[in-house]
Amino acid sequence: MNKAADISTKKLISLAPNNWAKWVTGIPDIVTGEILNTEFQWISRQSDVVIQAESPQYGKFLILNELQLRYTSEMPRRMRAYAALAEEKYKLQTYPVLINILKISNSEIPASFASNFIGLRAIQDYRVINLWEVDVNIVFETPLPSLLPFVPILKGGENESTIREALRMLRADEQLNQLETVLAFFATFVLESTLVQEIMRWDMTVLRESPWYQEILREGQARGEAEGEARGEARGEARGEVRGIISSIETSLEAKFGSDGLELMSQISQISDLEQLKEILRRIVVANTIQDLRNVL
Repeated sequence: MNKAADISTKKLISLAPNNWAKWVTGIPDIVTGEILNTEFQWISRQSDVVIQAESPQYGKFLILNELQLRYTSEMPRRMRAYAALAEEKYKLQTYPVLINILKISNSEIPASFASNFIGLRAIQDYRVINLWEVDVNIVFETPLPSLLPFVPILKGGENESTIREALRMLRADEQLNQLETVLAFFATFVLESTLVQEIMRWDMTVLRESPWYQEILREGQARGEAEGEARGEARGEARGEVRGIISSIETSLEAKFGSDGLELMSQISQISDLEQLKEILRRIVVANTIQDLRNVL
């Protein structure tokens, strides 16, 4: 099984927009309208989805959804910017929501942006939803098909039987079955890769097509290339790509194995061969233990 898939945030939310809106806002009688264009002049991001909504109490307003693989310190400022841009474009009040997928530390994630410059204040509150704190039962009871691919990393979703049920529901729906690689990717965080392979009934190399694996890879490459270009190096792009892969490896190790995984970075950071680094990143996806990665190294 290896088919092209539309796995954008817009696709996920459009599976059941009303239930999604009720979940992120807590408004039981909310009704959603169209999913709006998020191209704000020169800014456009696939992880942003703006939904037009309405309720008897609040009237018409916008729900700005920002789905992030992992939280970064830039998110508060970004949430402020996108909320303002959405309100300016559509002339409606905005309810911003930040959904974080992977836990990378125990630090509390801020739910507001605040600045004070020469006595002028800027404040933007937004709701924060951390998927690792969301009870897996809400996915099946509400239902919330948009969260089915993330079942393994939800609270209580690490059980084999729960993951099998999520897979059954994905495969039973033509709109959902293309999300199978996403479910498999996150299942490797909580189950042995051999078991995931048995459950999915396909070769684990298919996980290289997972959008979240690809996002980790692309973001790291982009950062590294930007660093190389900024230094004006003749071979900056190639060196930047190496730095980018190393950055992606570090993020992946921390997301999957925590501080134990980061202990390997002193050895990995000495590697300069691009193909070898890419192979290490691929192995992280299917590794069960730190020892598996040590054997690779």
